[in-house]
Formats: sequence, structure tokens, C-alpha cells
Amino acid sequence: MMTEIALNILDVTENSIRAKASYIEIDVSADTAEDTLKIEIRDNGCGMSKEQAEKVTDPFFTTRTTRKVGLGIPFFKQAAEGTGGSFEIVSEEGEGTAVKAVFGLSHIDRMPLGDVNSTIYTLVVFNEEIDFHYRYAYDEREFVLDTREMKQILGGLPFRDAEVSEFIKEYLNTNQTEVNAGRIL
Repeated sequence: MMTEIALNILDVTENSIRAKASYIEIDVSADTAEDTLKIEIRDNGCGMSKEQAEKVTDPFFTTRTTRKVGLGIPFFKQAAEGTGGSFEIVSEEGEGTAVKAVFGLSHIDRMPLGDVNSTIYTLVVFNEEIDFHYRYAYDEREFVLDTREMKQILGGLPFRDAEVSEFIKEYLNTNQTEVNAGRIL
């Protein structure tokens, strides 16, 4: 089982990349009044058939040919539901897939969010051909990183450029710290 939610985000987003998505939204939001931590990942990839979408939470089902089991989605589902939360996956062939995991924020069995900044940084910098929209919210405070806007501002300068790469890393860390206002997920 994965030890932090950030690794589940990475796993699901890698599925989106394999599904040839050109646009991926990642939304992480904590709401202390609702006592929830919501993780939503949406893509415009190739999607799945109704049968595949129903089977994807089965650990012995995988579309990969490199291994016989697919544990990422089933463990993500189990981790969310184990905190009194919920898990939903909706997919349509040719349209894309949406995954939503809701965790009990204060539940003793909720794994930590982990280093979500490094996850987002890695996804953005090493998949520049994909547009990412990342939103991080804690109660009423939030920030957004949208690579479409960044690409316009940078005018073709690659994300792997040392200065750009460092800026992205600092942008994520600074903004998450400000949004959290000293609170830890």
C-alpha cells in the first residue's frame, strides 16, 4: 500500500498520461468544517469502457501488459473508504476519466498527504507536452498553478530550464505554505 496520498496522485496521473491525455486537472482541497480531504484528478485521455471503469477497482484487473495486477486504484479506494470517505471513478471512451477520493480529514487512519509539491513538480517539469491545472486549497485559502498560463508567460522557454524549474519548485512550496498557514496535512 502507498504510504502517502501524494503517491496515489502520482499513480493516477501516470494513468492519465498513459491514456494520452493532453490536459489534466489535479485538485487537492481540505475543508476542516466538513472534516474532508478531497482529491480529484480529471483528464481528457482516451477514457475507458463502462466495463473497464467498473473493473478498475479490482486489484486483479489491469490494462497493462507489463504486469498482471493493478494495485494503485484499489489501494487508493481502500485508503479513502477506510477513513469513512468515498471513492468514485467516472470514465467515458474518447472523453476522459475523473477520479474522486474523499478522506476523513481528521480520521486516525488517514495517511498523510505527503510531498504533493514534489509530485506536481515532477509531473509538470517532465511532461511539458501536457497541460496541467493544479489547485490546492485549505479551507477558504487556495492557489492555482496552470501550465497553460506559464507557457504563455515563458514564451517557449522549457520547464526543464534550470531557472524555470527552480521557479516552479519555489512557487509550489511558497504558495502551499501560505495556504496552509502553519497547518499540516
